[in-house]
Amino acid sequence: MNKFLKIFSYLFHPLFIPMMATMVYFYLAGKYFMLRDVYILLIQVGILTIIIPILFFWLLYVLKKADSIMVADVNQRKIPLIVQIILLLYLTKTVIRIEYFYELYYCFIASILSTFLAFLLLFAKGKASLHMLGISSLLSFVILMSIHAHINLIIPIAILVFITGAVASSRLVMKAHTPLELVLGFLVGVIPQIVFAYFWV
Repeated sequence: MNKFLKIFSYLFHPLFIPMMATMVYFYLAGKYFMLRDVYILLIQVGILTIIIPILFFWLLYVLKKADSIMVADVNQRKIPLIVQIILLLYLTKTVIRIEYFYELYYCFIASILSTFLAFLLLFAKGKASLHMLGISSLLSFVILMSIHAHINLIIPIAILVFITGAVASSRLVMKAHTPLELVLGFLVGVIPQIVFAYFWV
């Protein structure tokens, strides 16, 4: 059972959440965009939120500035979080622009705020679970999209609730976080999404 739960920590690593949110968005609103444009945007999101961060993590690992891609140490998290904020800002300025992808734009803006809050917590020796931050942001976005588009997404939402619980259990099983850190991550992921929902839901 423990080995099964650990899979969720890798499948739903924070690096994959922006791509998942983008795919959810185009699944729900894809009819308004040309398929070619969707593919191009997905590639751009993948490069900026998955490929570049992984290469950067590898560089930090080689330089012995990070132990692993999970970045468990509080001090080792600062640089990766700054890089993540910069990449997300670049993404919203050049790719996910408000005039074309209104709902997704605010999802990413909320994610930037979540990442910044997680960064600030580090200076108080606090460690919000980035896994919970990511999956709770995705869960919130899907719920808000369901409300905004008036689409019944009960099954996807239920699945995401299960996944959120599985990710939390996975982090506990791996002894990567305390229950408080999981709660902090959940709140830091959910609250910005709700705050920015005011502009688009």
